[in-house]
Amino acid sequence: MIEATAERRGIGVGIYYGWVVLAVAALAMVGTLPGRTQGLGLITEPLLVDLGVDRVQFAQINLVATLLGSVMCFGIGGLVDRRGSRTVLTLLALLLGVVVVALASVTSAAMLLVLITLTRGLGQSALSVVSLAMPGKWFRRRLTWAMGVYALVTSVGFMLAFPAVGALVQARGWRIAWAAIGVALIVGLAPIAWTFVRREPESHVELEDSGPMRSRSAGREYAAIAADHTLGAALRSPAFWVFGLASSMYGLVASGIGLFNESILAERGFVPDVYYTALAVTAITGLAGNFIAGAWADRASLRLVLVTALLLMTGALAALPHVTTFAHVMGQAVAMGMAGGFVMVVFFSFWGKAYGPSHLGKIQGVAQALTVFASATGPLLLAWWADATGSYAGAFYSLAATLALLAVAALSVRIPAGAR
Repeated sequence: MIEATAERRGIGVGIYYGWVVLAVAALAMVGTLPGRTQGLGLITEPLLVDLGVDRVQFAQINLVATLLGSVMCFGIGGLVDRRGSRTVLTLLALLLGVVVVALASVTSAAMLLVLITLTRGLGQSALSVVSLAMPGKWFRRRLTWAMGVYALVTSVGFMLAFPAVGALVQARGWRIAWAAIGVALIVGLAPIAWTFVRREPESHVELEDSGPMRSRSAGREYAAIAADHTLGAALRSPAFWVFGLASSMYGLVASGIGLFNESILAERGFVPDVYYTALAVTAITGLAGNFIAGAWADRASLRLVLVTALLLMTGALAALPHVTTFAHVMGQAVAMGMAGGFVMVVFFSFWGKAYGPSHLGKIQGVAQALTVFASATGPLLLAWWADATGSYAGAFYSLAATLALLAVAALSVRIPAGAR
């Protein structure tokens, strides 16, 4: 009994067990790679050649799969709240692994639609919701700092995973690479989840005080934490929609620019090498943004972090149609990277701090669905605008104006005490 209590309190001496859960959650988020646009982009070209599918057809498959897959955001959160993260995460890792292995053997466009829909639903939607909810179940006073660490570890994980998978695709082909990812989910992530993940602690006050991350102002901070909200109460809160739409707009912008950035920069007269450099700069500054936002929000407020991110994106988008030098492109990439790092920490932290842990899975499920839908429509919006007008510029001006309005809304909306 003593050993069981010690295990729930921490590992070793003075280390809160929530940090172990957070590490597994970050690993799980990296495991969503085959269900994400960037991950699928690693195999798009060889897949199209292999299956004889044209780009328009593949874009349609991707859009339908993403929208249908977003439905899984809704039920999975409630399942986490009822059954706990351990069981749900293990099951999802196994199911996603099986689907990814099956996708490595796909031979037709119809089967491609079914399997990509499942990878979107199980990976980008369901597994993301579980991963995001796990730290929120364990951290309350230190949630912002914890999610800053989570964002940083996740970003590093993706930065390591993308080139590794890309190299395997180049060396062994996309089918072998995708099968290897599926096997890794089955024999790697699933056993790790079952072995190391526990349900949320019995007492956030008692357990989170232990270890080196203890806050000197624990009592004052805990008193400021918002009471638990149901999903209905959260949806009736204007702050839910302001923070949810702001985060979703970043997803819309990032997915649209991410898919067409080479074309966007070509319109401004830049060669592809500049595009690849901009990608690296955005990724690196995104890591810096994770760290800065985590430390800043722990001392200030998530509201200020979000407003700063929205203003950075507003300026970056308004400037994008006017970049004429390499330095301009790099400056724009830095602004988008920093804004992305800020938004990531806000999105990861806000729901648990504002609405409490009891119904966090359901609440984050709806928030995740908003971002998935926005990410699915972003590339289509930019493509339609460029096709209709011959330029991306008007879309960027419109998006910049929308972000500026959201910044004003974020400044004025009433938010629960724990998230201020």
